[in-house]
Parts: sequence; structure tokens; C-alpha cells
Amino acid sequence: MLRRVIEKFGLNVLQWNEVDDSHSSTVYQCTLLYGKNIYLKIPFTRLKFQRELAAYKILQGSVPIPYLIDYWPGDEECPGALLLSELRGKTLTARTTTKVIYQVGTLHANMHSVTPSYDNFIGINNEFDNWSNFIERQFQSFAADVRDILDERLYEKAIEKYKQMKQQLPPPDGPSFVHMDFRPANIIVHDGSVSGVIDFESVRFGSTEIDFTKLYRDILSLDSSLYQAYKDGYNSIRPLINLEDVLPFYQFTDAFNSIGWCKRRGVEKNALFLEENVARLKKWVR
Repeated sequence: MLRRVIEKFGLNVLQWNEVDDSHSSTVYQCTLLYGKNIYLKIPFTRLKFQRELAAYKILQGSVPIPYLIDYWPGDEECPGALLLSELRGKTLTARTTTKVIYQVGTLHANMHSVTPSYDNFIGINNEFDNWSNFIERQFQSFAADVRDILDERLYEKAIEKYKQMKQQLPPPDGPSFVHMDFRPANIIVHDGSVSGVIDFESVRFGSTEIDFTKLYRDILSLDSSLYQAYKDGYNSIRPLINLEDVLPFYQFTDAFNSIGWCKRRGVEKNALFLEENVARLKKWVR
């Protein structure tokens, strides 16, 4: 498949390496004969390809992202492929600075400032008007998988907890462009500044409230100064909702849905991530 895609784009590739930590696409870093690095991305499904392509067209010029050099719409064997420029740097880690996290906040707010228009819906659904139903569908889609993992008592407690917490959510904030996987591995940092954000296979137009969970889980919850810097950056662009009103619910559903994700993608291969999320779920249920 890689060789076919390389031929479609007419590239002279010296070497390539598959990129780790890409869960919904196959991604290759390719070094061309004259030394330039580019990325080839082959999403797992046609819908993911359509979302990714639409996201690059929508966000270009508004949010720092890789440049979309070219794309191939695919055929009966390939769902499509994207040819992307390189964002220099490495993924964000918890060992970062308030300056970088402030920039992450401004980037995130700029992305949330992008609103739906009639010409940018291809591949990206606007879920805002039926946000509660969207959350319900997501949760229920993983419930059968989760049931196979958890003991019956814990599963029933989790379902009851979900119903209680969902009723306490405030009105949704939007409609906004939401990344749906805004985590450190998708944020690139170079020389003490944010280069941009990547990976748009799951994007929607919806409520911003869903988009803070993973960054909070992995970084913001670990350091109050980073949390404040992020909020300051975000608020410099648009008002940040009261995260304390929504984070508990989305932390809970993130743990629940992640258990289902591990079941689908392989329990043994994702054993550590599964263990972490079962522990998180038990904490919330208690």
C-alpha cells in the first residue's frame, strides 16, 4: 500500500519509517532524495480520510497545523491518503513550561473559535444541536465491549453513575470545531514554542466541553501553574467554560469508553492502558 501511495504522489523517497502512537491511521515519515521530510497518512476508513481532509481545508490559516501538500482520494483497496509537510519538534510532555502551555491554550481556543459553515461539512458532522444524543451514542457504542471486561456489579454501578452525572451537565458551549483527541501526543513543540496540532480523524462540530479531558488528565491536573497558564492562554482568545462543571463527567466517560476501545483494539496489546482506565473508573464509581 505504501509503495502504491508513493507512486500516486510521484515521490522520490530515500527512506521511510512508520510513526508510533497513531491509532486510527497508518503514518509514515518519508525522507525524500533531496533531504526533505514529509509525512504520508493513510487513515483506516474512508470516513476518517474525509474528516482529516476537511479539517486541513477548514483550519489552514486559522490554527498551526501541517501543510496539506496533496491528497489522493483512494480506490476500492485504499480509503485515501494525505501528503503532509513536517511540523518540526517533538510531542508535548508534562515536563514543559508555562509559556508552552499558554500557547497550547491559545491554539485550542483558536480551534474552538472555528464555527460551522455551509461549505465545510463534508466528512465532519455538526453534532451540536443534538449534543446530548451524541454523547449517549458514543457511550452506548462502547458499553457492550466494556461489559465483557468488567464484572457485572462494577458495570452496573458505572451505568448508574453515568446517568447521574449526565443530568448535571450545563448547557453545551458551541457550536465549535472540536478535535476529540486533544492529547499531548497530538501537540508538537519545538525550541520552547508550539509548532502545531496534528491528527483530525475524529473531529466534529460540537460542544467544547468534550475537548479538555485528555490534556487535563495527562498534564494540567499534575501542576496547578500549568493549569493556570493554559486557562490564561485560552481566555486570551475566547471565554473558557467552567471546567470544574464538566471535567468530572468527561473524565468518567473517557475512562469508560477507553476500556471499550481497549477491548476492540486488543486487550493484551493495550493491557497497561486498560489497567489504568479500569482503576480510573473504579475511583469515579466509588
